[in-house]
Amino acid sequence: MEFKALEPQNKIDKIRLGYSAPSNIALVKYWGKYPQQIPANPSISFTLQNCKTETFLESRKLPKSTSRFEVEVYVDGRLKQDFKPKIIQFLQRIEPYFSFLKDYSFKVNTENTFPHSSGIASSASGFAALAACLVRLEQILAQQEEPPLNTTKTSFIARLGSGSASRSISGPMMVWGKHSNLNQSSNEIAVKHDDVDDIFKTYQDVILLVDKGQKKVSSSLGHDLMNNHPFAQSRFQQAQNNLSELLEVLKVGDLARFIEITESEALSLHAMMLCSQPYYILMKPNTLKIIEHIWEFRQKTSIPVSFTLDAGANVHVLFPKDHKTKVLEFINTNLIGYCQNEQYICDQVGGGIDPLT
Repeated sequence: MEFKALEPQNKIDKIRLGYSAPSNIALVKYWGKYPQQIPANPSISFTLQNCKTETFLESRKLPKSTSRFEVEVYVDGRLKQDFKPKIIQFLQRIEPYFSFLKDYSFKVNTENTFPHSSGIASSASGFAALAACLVRLEQILAQQEEPPLNTTKTSFIARLGSGSASRSISGPMMVWGKHSNLNQSSNEIAVKHDDVDDIFKTYQDVILLVDKGQKKVSSSLGHDLMNNHPFAQSRFQQAQNNLSELLEVLKVGDLARFIEITESEALSLHAMMLCSQPYYILMKPNTLKIIEHIWEFRQKTSIPVSFTLDAGANVHVLFPKDHKTKVLEFINTNLIGYCQNEQYICDQVGGGIDPLT
């Protein structure tokens, strides 16, 4: 896929742009990648509404171009030097697709509505928001102010920061990775998937914050450990097969099979961690206790509540909107004690990126 850098036509000395981008929760998990952030298997995700990153990009024209990137990164209003190397790496990856990156100094101000580095895809929403700012800046400099944001390029650029960021551009569902049943699917961008039953367009996601601390093993390292994983090829084929079936399940609204596929995907993701070399565990004892309670509650009530997990200890409790009152009562009665400081986030399927300025 080709994205040529647009040549600046406007001479703008100073400009401030802002975008919010949602997190997303994968239903079929992406785990394992090739160079240039190419996924080893396709994935599909719910776009969330409340868990998001708000990013402002302040750009100042330099007196002359430099040989390095001039950037400062602020998180929650504080200068974060430890975030800077990752942003520099991102700028290096995307430099072929922008012509102005060394003509400006940048100040990135970013805030999350949810905890960093705890398995709620903060890198996905963060890089999606930053990519949107950069693509919009390019359009303005090239005097393309009237057309809407180029979301295709935004997904492509976001992917080069964090693979799952490609899925945080639109909603309610996004597919990333080439799949034979979807002609428009791509390894380089995520595409919107609308062929779903209405029940999934308002699906609820209550995120139980079992552990809000930073993960001991990053997702980047976890992906790398799939390179020599003894079960990697079987896992990649499992994801392909599950996505094939899930696409039909989403279309017809088969909740029973939706639960079976998505819970299996969550457990498969963590199984890959358990048998990596070196092996590691991101789930906590309370993660497992919550899962067991969900299974017991579903069996007793026949309410189609289920769970999924990202690369962390927190549990995403998924259910149709019509069951919200009873599920929240169940959470507050049976599950809240397993959450750190009894905290959880009520979320639901949402849209994509939005301008802040």
